[in-house]
Order: sequence, then C-alpha cells, then structure tokens
Amino acid sequence: MKSMLLPESRKTSLALAVAMAICGTGAIAAASATAPGALATVARTTVLRNGDAVMGALPMTQPIHIEVALKMRSRADLDAFIANATKNHVGATTPMSPGQFLANHAPTLAQAQTVANYLTRRGYTHVVIAPNRLLISADGTAATARNAFLTSFAQVRTHDGRIAFANTGEARVPAALQDTVLSVLGLQNVHVMHTFARRVSGGVHTHAFIGHNPLEFSVIYGGTGVATAAGVTVGIITQGSVAQTITDLNSYTAGNGLATVTTQTVNSGTPNNDPSGVGEWDLDSQDIVGMGGGQVGKIIFYNVPQLLDSDLTLGFNSAVTANVAKIINVSIGGCETDSLNDGAVAAQDQIFAQAVAQGQTFSISTGDDGADECGDGGITPSWPAASQYVIAAAGTRLNASTKAWGSEIVWSGSGGSPSNFEPKPSWQNALVPGTKRGVADIAFDADPNSGAKIVVNGAIQQWGGTSLSAPIFAGLWARVIAAKGANVGFAGPVIYGLPAADFHDVSSGNNGGETAGVGYDFASGRGSIILNKAILDIAVHT
Repeated sequence: MKSMLLPESRKTSLALAVAMAICGTGAIAAASATAPGALATVARTTVLRNGDAVMGALPMTQPIHIEVALKMRSRADLDAFIANATKNHVGATTPMSPGQFLANHAPTLAQAQTVANYLTRRGYTHVVIAPNRLLISADGTAATARNAFLTSFAQVRTHDGRIAFANTGEARVPAALQDTVLSVLGLQNVHVMHTFARRVSGGVHTHAFIGHNPLEFSVIYGGTGVATAAGVTVGIITQGSVAQTITDLNSYTAGNGLATVTTQTVNSGTPNNDPSGVGEWDLDSQDIVGMGGGQVGKIIFYNVPQLLDSDLTLGFNSAVTANVAKIINVSIGGCETDSLNDGAVAAQDQIFAQAVAQGQTFSISTGDDGADECGDGGITPSWPAASQYVIAAAGTRLNASTKAWGSEIVWSGSGGSPSNFEPKPSWQNALVPGTKRGVADIAFDADPNSGAKIVVNGAIQQWGGTSLSAPIFAGLWARVIAAKGANVGFAGPVIYGLPAADFHDVSSGNNGGETAGVGYDFASGRGSIILNKAILDIAVHT
C-alpha cells in the first residue's frame, strides 16, 4: 500500500517558507504570542505540484470565500445506524430524516452560533449557517483569513497558467473552538477539481467501436422488462450556466419521441454564468434519461460557482439537506491527497455519511487519468470517488451493437486504485483486498470511441470519459428506486450483496496501475450491472 506521504517531486516547502517570510509576518507574530497547544489545526499547508511557482506575497485585499465545516455530534451513533441500515446488503426499513439528523447528530445551534460569532468578530461578512449546521459560509479577504486562522498566503502561478493563491502555513483556531470546528475550506485555489468528459475528435466515431444513443444503454445493460425511472428525482452536481444544457436535453427528448423532463436549478453560492461545461452536463443529463429507460421524474441541477472544494462541499450539502433526490450524479473529481490537505475529505465524508443514513446514493466518476489521478507518477485515486460513502464508477471500452452487449475491457484512461487513507467500508470486506477503501465499485462504458451520441449546443456529438459511466449508473439506480422504492437505501451494500451472475465481469485491460482480473478488481470494481438480473436479487426491508 502506498504511503500517505507525498513524493518529493510534489513538495515545494522551501518556496513556501520564503513566501511565509514575505507575506505572513502578522500571522506568525500572532501565533508566536499564543501559548503552545492553545491552537487547533483546521487546514494543512498547501502543497504545490511540479510546475507551480510562488510569485510572492498575496495582496491582503484578495477576496477569499470560506466554508467552515463543523463536527458532527454522536458520530459513533450515526455509524451504528448506517451499519444497522446496511446489514445483510438490503436497504434501511426507515432511512433517517433530515429532522432526525438535525436533532441527534448536527452541531447544536449554540455551537454553530459560537463559530459564526467568531467569524463575524474577525471581520467576515455574509456569515450563513447551513440548514444541517455542518457548514458555515463566510466572505472575507486574505487579511480576514490571516487574522481568523493565523495563517499566511502566497500568490502562485499554477502549472496550467492560472494566477492562484495558497495558504503557506497551517490554518488554526483557538482551543475553545477545537471541539466544534472540523476544517476550513477555501484557503487555496491552486488545486481545482475538474470534469471527466472527453469528446471524440472530429465528431461521431465510426470505426471498430460504435457510439450509442443513450437510450441504447438501457438495452445493452439489461433494462428490458424493468420499470423506467419515471417518477424518480435525480440530482446532478453542476457548475456554471446550465441553460444550454436544459435546451439540449429538451432537444434530445423531442428528437427521440420522449416526454420533456422537468428540471430545476438550485444554486449554491453566487451563480456563475460560465457556459464552458455544457458538454459535461449534457452528457450527464441525457445519459441519465437514456439509461433511465427514456424517463425520469425530475432532474435537479445542484449548481455551484466554481469547481473548488469549498464550493463543491456546499453543493453536496445542498443536495443532502434537501433530501429530495435519492440518487445524485457527480462527474467531477481531483487528487485525493489535495482534498485531504485542504480539509475537504473530512468535511465531505460527514456530508456523504448523512446521505447514506438518509438512503441517498452519490454516483461519482473515478477519473480519466488512469490510476495516477495526482499526476505524480504514483497510484492515487480521485476524490470524492474514494469516499467510503459513495459509489465509484469506473470506465470500460464497450463492444456492443445497438441492441446487445458484446464485451467490455477496462478503458485505459479510467481511474481506479485503493485509497491511501480512507477506511474500507464493511460492505466491501468480503470481496476487496486490503484495509483501505477500494476504488472502483462498478464500471460502465467510458471510452469516447464507444461513447454516447448526445446533443451539444444543438448538434449531435460523441462523448465519453468516466463522466459517462457515472450517469449510466445513476440512471440505472433510479430504475432500482422506481422498482423497489426509496427504502432500497444506499447502493453500496446492495451492489456488494448481489451474486456474480448479475454482472458483466470486466476481466481484462488496465489503467496504468491496476489490472482487471476475474472477480473484483480496482480497475473495474465488480464490473457492469445487468439490470434485469440484478433487480430480481435486490430485496428491501418492509
């Protein structure tokens, strides 16, 4: 198992130390005047990658929006509830309601207000406590953050040419808040999440492997004879403008003789009109409908301003506190080590744990960079696919006609490898080797050459990536909910409780670090689900 320690190629501690010297004197003086042991660390120093360069001091006027994650109460009791709800690989009799979570596991209102008051005293504005009290949003500047968290900042030119900022020291809070504050997100924007959609060059691919109308995935993956996802609400985490995506979705359904899908957009934070993600969100929405058998009850776009850990955490929390969509698609991710360092892992695992208790499932892409999501020559999975409380969807190259599955091998770009730190959940114990969370859980088509023919900006284009495999699973699981009811619960233990005959085992191919074989493997999980077989083996407590 690979160590959690970062390789030397990713460390730039000397450069950061220089940056601290030139821009962090106020924070350093304040910290040194505080008694040792009186501060609690809530975010680690940002670690830069090869090609990132410190440019000097960050102007103290730089706006910095933060999300402060608060610690759950009675976490052991929540874990016990999840264990009981998922035992024997069937759904919970009665999933936890948001009200029950608020009463028994959310931070108290007094705890949240104490933190909010601290932020206000330190100069933050627009301080907002989330409905489940797991997050507090606030607006400030680099100076505000320096004063509140005794850290320092540098301006960074990233390896991809962006001008960004990074905290060059640990972020800390007074001892009085250490039992309440879990982590602080937003203190860096060097590491940004990305989407996993890839377009076939030149349009629709016409070589050995054919592309597919999303409706064909329903037939290929065993949807024949199974109820559609009509009546089931599906969530999609998005960023930027989704107006064109809704137009394209309407064009897709009209062009295929399908009912118009009801949509809703729920914005977290300040809306961003960036239209650059339209192909990604088109891929998500149209393939959910296609794999859903041509129908879903509603699609809710949980929309965030930017693909930062802070913004995405707020978006995830919005979907969970609403508890309307029992299946939520996330075709987004990044290096799990970066998310660990900036506090996102701790914050998001709490949110995903609440989702599991409520019977919600997040379907998350494993990434398009093979087994090396961090790009440092090692083997590290993508986050948040590596969370133990989500379903990680890997990718395959699909060999199929328009009406029948033929074979699948691992798509070489697909992510998948054991987490470096996330514990293995109990439902993986029987099949997954080692002690850490195994990524992936399942796999579906992702190779752009065998990908989906979708409507993008009004025209047919062919797209793939694990941004295709995740919505295929989301559409499939929406049909499980339609057939079995919302009490089917979180998909994880259900998937691992199914017999091998309910899957197309992907037993060949590799992703540059993990190789497929017979049975479970990190490159493809259990393989692709055969819906009309699996539906017969999924039981629900009543």
